[in-house]
Amino acid sequence: MAGLRGLPSGKWQVQFRHRGLRPIAKSFKTKAEAARWARLLESEFDRGVFVDRTEGERTTIGELIDRYLVEITPGKKSANRELLRLKGLKRHFGAYSAASLRSNHIAEYRDQRLQSGLAGATVVKDLNSLSHLLDVAIKDWGIGLPINPVKMVRRPKVARGRDRRLNPGEEAKLFAACTRSRCPMLTPVVRFAIETAMRMGEILSLTWQNVDVLRGVATLPDTKTGDARQVPLSRGALLAILPLPRNIKDARVFWAWSRSDSLNNAYRRAVAWAGIDGLHFHDLRHEAVSRLFERGLNAIEVSTISGHKTLQMLKRYTHLRAEDLARKLS
Repeated sequence: MAGLRGLPSGKWQVQFRHRGLRPIAKSFKTKAEAARWARLLESEFDRGVFVDRTEGERTTIGELIDRYLVEITPGKKSANRELLRLKGLKRHFGAYSAASLRSNHIAEYRDQRLQSGLAGATVVKDLNSLSHLLDVAIKDWGIGLPINPVKMVRRPKVARGRDRRLNPGEEAKLFAACTRSRCPMLTPVVRFAIETAMRMGEILSLTWQNVDVLRGVATLPDTKTGDARQVPLSRGALLAILPLPRNIKDARVFWAWSRSDSLNNAYRRAVAWAGIDGLHFHDLRHEAVSRLFERGLNAIEVSTISGHKTLQMLKRYTHLRAEDLARKLS
């Protein structure tokens, strides 16, 4: 199946032919190198694991990233963040051919990123993006690679997720500080976040059209996970929003802020006024999910409200107090 022949240039060429496959030819500096490659091809073919690497050898990682940015990235909610991440990967791996990329190259990149001071979670996202790129290339674009080398590399340890909850007395201090804000919607939006476990972006995009007061349900047609979700509204959540003034030019419930950073700035000022340390707005989602469990809801019920796809993700946002669990056991 594999034949060797000397070329006038002094190099040696391997020609691999088999019925049903297009011919493969590759040149080497020495006969020994050519023979080793020929034996490798024949061995892979005999074991049923042969992959035509021709396309992978002439296509660079940079070219794959360019195609991915056109065909795959625009359809993602995190397109802007992924664009920056893939551009960084292109600067490092762009010149490699897809077939020449090895696990040791990726491990070296991982170690360099960690040594530069980046968090493990950031490096994991880099590796996941590169891995998905190669999976798409192999499965959808016909780039012949025997394995995805990223899957052979150990992921760095990721720091534990935040477990910040409201400490005793902090809730009262927080609401007292919110009333000092120039925006009267700050107190209702903080209360609504604690009652519903909704993300900041979901809260700011919520419109009155998607609030069914009679049923006590808020519909989120477009969420972070890409799926629509219906969130039951507690009495506290309804009391937070029903008195709010409407804006004839803006159908959103919390129309006082056009961007998330504006709300975040107002919230941070209130936290500073309250003298509370290290309480982010997203921590209110942690607080809300934990309270749902403490009210006796099971994991399926809580995930339906919060929108978490897996139990593992839900556990990251759940921090039950040991003393509350002790009372249940007594």
